Amino acid sequence: MVARPITVVQMLPDLESGGVERGTLEMGQYLASRGHRSLVISAGGRMVSRLEAEGSRHLSWPVGDKHPGSLRYLLPLRRLLAGEPVDILHLRSRMPAWIGYLAWKSLPPGCRPALVTTFHGFYSVNRYSAVMARGEKVIAVSEAIAGHVRARYKVSGDRIALIYRGIDETVFSPDAVSPERVEALRRRMGLAGCQTPLVMLAARITRLKGHDLLLTSLAGLRDLPWTCVFVGDADETSAYPPMLKKQVEALGLQDRVVFAGHCDDMPAALALSDVVVSASREPESFGRTAVEAQAMGRPVVASAHGGSLEVVRHGETGWLFQPGDPQALAHGLKTVLADPMLRQRWGARGRKWVARRFTVSRMCEKTVDIYGALLSSKQGEGR
Repeated sequence: MVARPITVVQMLPDLESGGVERGTLEMGQYLASRGHRSLVISAGGRMVSRLEAEGSRHLSWPVGDKHPGSLRYLLPLRRLLAGEPVDILHLRSRMPAWIGYLAWKSLPPGCRPALVTTFHGFYSVNRYSAVMARGEKVIAVSEAIAGHVRARYKVSGDRIALIYRGIDETVFSPDAVSPERVEALRRRMGLAGCQTPLVMLAARITRLKGHDLLLTSLAGLRDLPWTCVFVGDADETSAYPPMLKKQVEALGLQDRVVFAGHCDDMPAALALSDVVVSASREPESFGRTAVEAQAMGRPVVASAHGGSLEVVRHGETGWLFQPGDPQALAHGLKTVLADPMLRQRWGARGRKWVARRFTVSRMCEKTVDIYGALLSSKQGEGR
């Protein structure tokens, strides 16, 4: 813990949606509620109003733009770091991290804030990504990411801190979501008359997330009752969403697949589901949606790689299948869909598992402990 109020600056590309963005808001709210100053620098987005309502200050600087013009924020950031003064600079994405790191490096050593970076993903291994390994402390969001950082960037173990991303257990809880709220969302999604188990994949509609793999798997389970719901934004410039809709038609699943689009109420969406799928082709760095689903008492069927291996307990809270294998995914889905009592048992275990290991309060407490340790170290060095 820290012994005095501190000022923390977090930097990321924008605040539209996503796990990195939600983690930034949660950290900001935690800091502000405990008397610290929380500043967030991003291009803005739909989450800014919530960020500011919860006590953080937002600076609308498009530091995530990957072009030389972004470097114009180096001098304003340097002035901010020196003038506030800032105690912690926390970098959460590569382009903002380069701007943050260069501004930080330009300050005299004795005037620099503590520098923290968070590895949120399996970034491509190159000089551009290497900036995320330059923190005085490097936070890894899973053991899989910690191993990646050690192996690819030769970061010593004492500089890496494992902090699982957390979910707000007061928000992602069946007790916090009323039946009326769930039914209202059911109507908005066009599922008012649906009586079959709902299979949900909640993710941005990109090829990496495996929506097409799920459709192929479900086509082999026509004899079982189910409805599939895709929840998430689609890139209108991508050919993938139209391809998915053509696949639905080719498989004759038009009456069993719903494209629900963006959802602002994920607790209600997960409460609406009966089983949640993570079919990612590439390893998930953590698997936040899988954790949120388990917190809501829903079993998860997930690709057996990356962070999913750490957040889903095979045969206890969900089912892990061979990545990219539609038959293996179909087997897991059949196991879960055919047995309502199994879904109930795994859901109850999942809630307990998440409460012990993956809460936002645990994530924030461990992060602030790192802040405190770095500041104590700097005081010892005579900053």
